[in-house]
Amino acid sequence: MSSRTPPKVAVLLGGPSAEREVSLSSGRECANALRAAGYEVQELDAGDDVAARLVALAPDVVFNALHGRWGEDGCVQGILEWLRIPYTHSGVLASALAMDKTRSKAVFDANAIPVVKSGLFSKAQIMAGHVMEPPYVVKPNNEGSSVGVYIVPGGSNGPPQIADDMPDVLMVEAYVPGRELTTTVMGDRALCVTEIISDGWYDYDAKYKPGGSRHVLPADVPQEITQACLDHSIAAHRALGCRGVSRSDFRWDDTRGLDGLIALETNTQPGMTPTSLSPEQAAHVGISFPDFCDWIVKDASCDR
Repeated sequence: MSSRTPPKVAVLLGGPSAEREVSLSSGRECANALRAAGYEVQELDAGDDVAARLVALAPDVVFNALHGRWGEDGCVQGILEWLRIPYTHSGVLASALAMDKTRSKAVFDANAIPVVKSGLFSKAQIMAGHVMEPPYVVKPNNEGSSVGVYIVPGGSNGPPQIADDMPDVLMVEAYVPGRELTTTVMGDRALCVTEIISDGWYDYDAKYKPGGSRHVLPADVPQEITQACLDHSIAAHRALGCRGVSRSDFRWDDTRGLDGLIALETNTQPGMTPTSLSPEQAAHVGISFPDFCDWIVKDASCDR
């Protein structure tokens, strides 16, 4: 039996974003799975001293389990490139592009991935009057996990009143009716399609609270819709320059066939909590959670 020292993995979790609690849960799950896979694991809550703590810890690999701003938008990836520590998931540019919903939509559109009309508007403009014919959706341009989403229904008399803690500039996009579909990409492979069923909007609580939503996998949709989701997810992963694992989300208006399928966004740091979609999809195709995390670590590098 080999006596080789197991690789030392630092799992970055927590951080200062609006998705801190989800990241803490994701990171702990991943850390436990990596220990089960034979790694020496250190959990590291990413604060403003993250660079100094990583230097002191000197890990062989960083497993990035951060979500939201700072951890998913290219910022921590830049630190890891500077320190020359191999890390998981996407690199600086892909992370920044995917987190910026407006720029990622431009990339999708240029690569024949269907998107809906959208634009950036100031909070004052949005509250002064309808900037788009309802129904439409208002949300931050660079947050994930359905943080701060406002839905303005058709026939609405007035514009939404936006909370003070929302950014000064927000994205407004046409509302797409229909079903929620999502596909995980692992390297160069699209795993499967899941339909997400929730009582209302698929918001933060529906995503992360037990019982908040129901996942149907594989999704009970026509084969052409399944294939389109798989194809668009791979195309989005490649067009944005993603690495490792990503997950692309779609809405499908089943009254319009293939024309009703719209790409919403690509997540470069998919959730890894007990209720998360990507681990479920991996399990569906025969990849256990420890093996999934092990693959992500083995895929790690610099210059991503």
